[in-house]
Amino acid sequence: MTSITSVELNYLVFRYLQESGFTHSAFALGYEGGINKCTIDGNMIPPGALITFVQKGLQYLEMEANLTCQSDADVDEDFSFLQPLDLITKDVNELQQIIKEKKKNLHKDREKEKEKEKDKDRDKDKDKEFEREHERECARVREKERHEREKEKEKDRERLESEKERDKQLEDNSDRRMVTDAEDKHEENEFFEGPEPMDISITSTSQTCEIPSSDVMILEGHTSEVCACAWSPIGQLLASGVMAFSGSCLFWIFCKHLSGDSTARIWTITEGTSRSGVQNDPLNVLVLKHVKGRTNEKSKDVTTLDWNGEGTLLATGSYDGQARIWSTDGELKTTLSKHKGPIFTLKWNKKGDYLLTGSCDKTAIVWDVRAEEWKQQFEFHSGPTLDVDWRNNVSFATSSTDNMIYVCKVGETRPIKSFAGHQGEVNCVKWDPTGSLLASCSDDISAKIWSMKQDKYVHDLREHSKEIYTIRWSPTGPGTNNPNQQLVLASASFDSTVKLWDVEFGKLLSSLNGHREPVYSVAFSPNGEYLASGSLDRCINIWSLKEGKIVKTYTGNGGIFEVCWNKEGDKIAACFANNTVCVLDFRM
Repeated sequence: MTSITSVELNYLVFRYLQESGFTHSAFALGYEGGINKCTIDGNMIPPGALITFVQKGLQYLEMEANLTCQSDADVDEDFSFLQPLDLITKDVNELQQIIKEKKKNLHKDREKEKEKEKDKDRDKDKDKEFEREHERECARVREKERHEREKEKEKDRERLESEKERDKQLEDNSDRRMVTDAEDKHEENEFFEGPEPMDISITSTSQTCEIPSSDVMILEGHTSEVCACAWSPIGQLLASGVMAFSGSCLFWIFCKHLSGDSTARIWTITEGTSRSGVQNDPLNVLVLKHVKGRTNEKSKDVTTLDWNGEGTLLATGSYDGQARIWSTDGELKTTLSKHKGPIFTLKWNKKGDYLLTGSCDKTAIVWDVRAEEWKQQFEFHSGPTLDVDWRNNVSFATSSTDNMIYVCKVGETRPIKSFAGHQGEVNCVKWDPTGSLLASCSDDISAKIWSMKQDKYVHDLREHSKEIYTIRWSPTGPGTNNPNQQLVLASASFDSTVKLWDVEFGKLLSSLNGHREPVYSVAFSPNGEYLASGSLDRCINIWSLKEGKIVKTYTGNGGIFEVCWNKEGDKIAACFANNTVCVLDFRM
């Protein structure tokens, strides 16, 4: 191996000192080292030779240290682990140890980066799976709706043929009665008169029960289907919200094209206002915008709303997974963020200190409203949470697409009760006025009544022929303002009927057959004497439960998604698919 002599090294140092301007040092070195006596031709030595020589030596040493401890996988790595001072002051073994340590740390950093990338990929996969599930569910719902339409057409044809046959039989019977004596005529008239006692039909009503336009107030302003409304417990404030809708089950918010206007509205309904008095009047409506500016962000569409017990705060849930709390003057007080999917339902507890939300992310969350933060998240369901309802101020029930119902309590880490029995998505759960019995309804065409005292349902209510969309308890019976009236459960179904149930014996009291399309909403009057029902046939029917007939009806310009009574029981609000809210005056 070629080596450098001391004479050659002295000459390189001598030239370096000269080139750097150290003339005295260069003279002293030249004199003492006998530079003038060496045989080196100075013209052959380029400027900066010493620096070049040292740099190449360092590079060689660095390369040697790297190559001796480098695996095949590291061949392409940059030799940047060593500093010049390390190369000068340490031998090869020490340099190799430094490189190993630095490579080890580098690999750790790279592994961390890879884990981060994997986490990002997993999140993306979850988002893609969520979207695929969304698309599959949409396809299922569309197919289901198509079958429903076909069944409805077939049902209409059968109904028309049945009516024709019945009319023909009545005519034949009438002809036969003409040749009988008076006593036989009387007996046959008694036999053919009216519907079954338990089967209340719209045919018993007359045109005189149609609510006149002078008693109807139409509220305009929403730019899409209005699917939720709620009266304030105090005063004359009515809240309404626009959300996406498909018309199958409570999974509708998730499953169809989004068409909401990302707003909720608070309307002031004053006495004596005519039908045209409130339309688009900015003095009578507050617009609660869930987006800033005019941008129509579909992820902000309002999905549900509820007033607190004092009527001072309105809570709204939206497709972006956030719950918002508003004052009665339209001020956004709080935004609650933790859900990772659209909020399907929310409810205040009676005390007003907790807000309960249920989401597509399969969880329910209890929020501490005063602290403006989540208190507890309940992660028990294996499918989206469709409905929630408080039993008291600290315990509540949840239902889901996983067919299960859980009763939970704030502070408890596991459900205090689990109800299994439904064979389809559980669309709605409601506690009776005393919190003793829980009612549920499902796509499995049944409604059930449960008790905390047993695991199996108390009653299995099976008289509907299609999915049951919603249920409501009457404000009657012990513990209510109407203690002397019987406690009743109402169920509304896609079979176009509303059914009333005796909850003590689990028997059908009556079937209200006044609609021609699926019924999406029912509501009892505060005194428990009347029931309002809204359907996709564009009709609101108001039934007298005492007389067993329709006493008032109103036909609008779109399907009806929700109906609700005000506290006084003299007004009914209804949400329509033609972007309007109607307020009906009700006086008997």
